[in-house]
Amino acid sequence: MTEPISVASIWDAADPVAEALHTLQISGAFYSRASFSAPWGVEFPAMAGHLMFHVMTSGRCWLQAQDMASIRMEAGELALIPHGEGHVLVGEPGVHASRLRDTRREFVSSRYELLVHGGGGEEATMICGAVRLDHPAARHLIALLPRAIHMDSSGTTRNRWIESTVQLICHEASELRAGGESVITRLADLLVVQAIRDWIETDRGSSGWFHALEDPDVGRALRMIHRHPERPWTVESLAREVYMSRSALARRFTNLVGEAPLAYLTRWRMQLAAAWLQRGEVRVGELPARLGYASEASFSRAFKREMGVPPGAYRDMG
Repeated sequence: MTEPISVASIWDAADPVAEALHTLQISGAFYSRASFSAPWGVEFPAMAGHLMFHVMTSGRCWLQAQDMASIRMEAGELALIPHGEGHVLVGEPGVHASRLRDTRREFVSSRYELLVHGGGGEEATMICGAVRLDHPAARHLIALLPRAIHMDSSGTTRNRWIESTVQLICHEASELRAGGESVITRLADLLVVQAIRDWIETDRGSSGWFHALEDPDVGRALRMIHRHPERPWTVESLAREVYMSRSALARRFTNLVGEAPLAYLTRWRMQLAAAWLQRGEVRVGELPARLGYASEASFSRAFKREMGVPPGAYRDMG
């Protein structure tokens, strides 16, 4: 099982958007080294709650999803499917795609497999995978990403890290040395994070949440909520932290974030609780104190309103 990888040290803490990235943790669901030969096509099913990715290590392919323009991928390129949407990879447009479960797969470990498929012609190889990002900040971030992100091989200075990591993955995939699957999965996790960072640096301007994080007043209020969810926050106490009046903060916060400060606080706390419960990090009885509730009963009521089920039932679902 792949352990969550923390990437807090990669970003400059002076960047307010790093607040979301500092808590970014990836836990792998599955990884696959795929070897295809023409003609070939594979249909990948939807995976709710997962980010899916493909790294082209040799050859070329087309990525297709419903109501989305096809993406041509060459060796050394990466595609992310941030919302776990079902999609198809084909060696050439128009080729029939087999369901993933109908292809020949050899399991190296519980989370790493070798996938072989095709008609014996021109070859193409890739690393495919699906990962979860469970922290509330990561969920906010993923919700803002487009349906697909394609990192090409243009070799610009901005994506030099991405290019170098892809090259390392290509090398490991071609060598198949002992322990190669562990190296590939770690590199793939890092590559996903690098690609998300690149998208944020170039496209984040259209998002209200990113604007809110960068606002000198609302951004500070958000960071106080994120870092200290256990404090008994009120709109008035948040306003004091940012040297604003209560009404001014409430109005500006709601305009930028899209919801009132205390509604955001409650949702943030419940998302934190859900992530901790999913990972088995805390007992239900420990959550009220960690999240600023006076009693387990009041916390449980808030959790059920937000998540639809009591905390114990939510833990058992995971």
